[in-house]
Amino acid sequence: MNAATDIPSPFIFTDSAANKVRELIEEEGNADLKLRVFVSGGGCSGFQYGFTFEEVANDDDTAMEKNGVTLLVDPMSYQYLVGAEIDYSEGLEGSQFVIRNPNATSTCGCGSSFSA
Repeated sequence: MNAATDIPSPFIFTDSAANKVRELIEEEGNADLKLRVFVSGGGCSGFQYGFTFEEVANDDDTAMEKNGVTLLVDPMSYQYLVGAEIDYSEGLEGSQFVIRNPNATSTCGCGSSFSA
């Protein structure tokens, strides 16, 4: 049995999010792009989430692959994102990437800022 399959994934990267990322990468025409999810200081609750595309992963990044796309998280952001769900939602408020984070002790109304 492969030991790697016994380790639970640190994040939940939903099919909806992975498929949207793949769609965006195809639109860019650059198969090397990876989605970086990060946490930075700021926002109305102390921390905020960010998303960006990058071609190269850093040596200390945690990488997760799903549906042919790679999600990257740096070590500082990793501690705040363990157990979080990265999803893509289409609703009345528009279409957006959403992070549902069980580590956040409070969030703001916009859903992009939190405190831990």
